[in-house]
Amino acid sequence: MRAVAAFLLVLCYLAVTHAWRCSEGPRLYNARQIDAGQGKVVAINSYGNVHFLIGSSWYRMSSLRFNHVSIGPAGLWATSTSGNKVYKYIAGNFVVSSGLSMRQVDAGGDGQVVGVTSSSRAYCLRSDYASSYKGSGSLSWSNLSRVLKYISCGKYGCWGTDTSNRIYFTQTLSPTTCGNSRWSQISGSAAMVEVGTDGSVFVVNKSGQLFQRLGISSRYRSGTSWRAVSMRMPVRHVAYDLGNLWVVTTSGLLMKCTH
Repeated sequence: MRAVAAFLLVLCYLAVTHAWRCSEGPRLYNARQIDAGQGKVVAINSYGNVHFLIGSSWYRMSSLRFNHVSIGPAGLWATSTSGNKVYKYIAGNFVVSSGLSMRQVDAGGDGQVVGVTSSSRAYCLRSDYASSYKGSGSLSWSNLSRVLKYISCGKYGCWGTDTSNRIYFTQTLSPTTCGNSRWSQISGSAAMVEVGTDGSVFVVNKSGQLFQRLGISSRYRSGTSWRAVSMRMPVRHVAYDLGNLWVVTTSGLLMKCTH
């Protein structure tokens, strides 16, 4: 017990950098991926099981297995481990869609859903299609004409990383048409990028280091610079919502960080 207590004490001080204070989050063993939006938090463990956070406890949502899950204004969406099929959570069940398969999806924009295929092609699902889909018919995805392996959208635009870990940003992506302005390369390197609904941006590089984008506003939508968030343990995945930064380490630990 003494060893366990000491371990938890270390967790409480894993990161105290630029006002971020991190402690062990609600325990989910072997966490692999997490997302948060509109006050809700979902996560996947190493077995591909999706869990939903209620209070301080995780509840398994389905027996299906998934690669990636996302929750936001567009609802709850996920991609399966079997064939990268796209699912929407409807009336208490994950319902598979027909149409394109996606390796990763993001529901954090202004009602639209974005995603990338296994061939690293970025696509967008219009907000009216996303909201009206009830499980029948084929989803019509719009090609965003950009090679990306990860994409995420928020208040001030969409961010993505390509297969060479270069970072890209587009300040306009219409939720109703999926039309977008040109993509601009942003300095830095990242394996993944997550955008909060409020426009906050965090990236994780291939070494597991975590960075926050500074200076983001309605005037400077892509921000001005990166600031490291020291975690002392390699990071696999992050999500941000309502002032809470959720961190999954490469060892499967889940942490909750606040200012």
